[in-house]
Amino acid sequence: MPPPPEPHPDREIESLAEFDLAVAHGTLAGHRVQSVDLTDRTFALLTADTTGAVFLGCPMQPDAAAKVRADGALVFPPVPDLHFDPYRGLLYSPDELFEGLGASGYEATPDARAYAWFQETKADGDIFASMLRSIHDDAISDALDEHLVGARVVGVMGGHAMARGTDAYAGAARLGRVLARSGLTVATGGGPGAMEAANLGAYAAPHPDEMLDEALELLAKTPSFTPSVSDWAGAAFEVRDRWPGGGDSIGIPTWFYGHEPPNAFAGHIAKYFANATREDGLLARSTAGVIFLPGAAGTVQEIFDNATPNYYESRGEPTPMVLVNRVHWTRTLPTWPLLQSLAAGRAMESRIALVDSVDEAPAALMSLTSGD
Repeated sequence: MPPPPEPHPDREIESLAEFDLAVAHGTLAGHRVQSVDLTDRTFALLTADTTGAVFLGCPMQPDAAAKVRADGALVFPPVPDLHFDPYRGLLYSPDELFEGLGASGYEATPDARAYAWFQETKADGDIFASMLRSIHDDAISDALDEHLVGARVVGVMGGHAMARGTDAYAGAARLGRVLARSGLTVATGGGPGAMEAANLGAYAAPHPDEMLDEALELLAKTPSFTPSVSDWAGAAFEVRDRWPGGGDSIGIPTWFYGHEPPNAFAGHIAKYFANATREDGLLARSTAGVIFLPGAAGTVQEIFDNATPNYYESRGEPTPMVLVNRVHWTRTLPTWPLLQSLAAGRAMESRIALVDSVDEAPAALMSLTSGD
């Protein structure tokens, strides 16, 4: 049997196993218990010291709830009839967000229902709803930081319009595979297009090279999430079912752009309601650098969102930035000349690069990282 899990250093409890371990050590005092079903742990709650504990969205029996409150614990009960858990302690999985896809279509999934709730509550300005969204997003950030401890994260940014079956999509997938095989954790905006392709590449990393070629052929039959998200997502799950055991990567999408579904190839998904929190968090956590594939307004915004802390060195030493496709970034959307001008004479000048093709990006990233 595997050894029992150790408690989190900050005394967060996010599973029954961690709860039982803390009780076995004699106390729950000062712990934070996140979204753990404690209805079958009444005796433990009645007998353990829960002084100063906080229970966030943990179902428990009434007598147990009364006792821990009497100890001075704070109890935030689960919110009924909500399509998401605002107190969750872990990141989402594709299976969780797309539950029910095969039986009832995308509209019935938790992801789609959460987006519908967001649209409704955003329109009526309900302060309780906005509070729940803020709690949820903070919990997601906490879970993301815990998941990425010790990881070397590289961000891959690019447009959602990049269709399956195109050379650009295949190139982004190869990029994700190369980065994952080099020991980096690939992080994307978690949506379709270039984001999905990079997550797919990371998923393919443990498999033989032929797997990615075959997966690209399968996916090309459903090029886009329009007109049917159900068909688009179903094709991704078909790939996952045919080649299980793929590599892990991170997707960081948002319900703010809920018409764009998350992709199913990111092993762990940090989905936010607030897009500003999502954007800043994705870039801030890309500590090994960011590769920018061709995109439109959103990708341009991400370039300068990343350039600003590099310019001011507000997060410490500047991180590498690699822009892919010289024509796109110098003529179509001439972002590169402005980035060069900003970087001139500053520490970030040696941390930016422009390459012609996606196949050149990994070497450019490594060069910027090593300082060569």
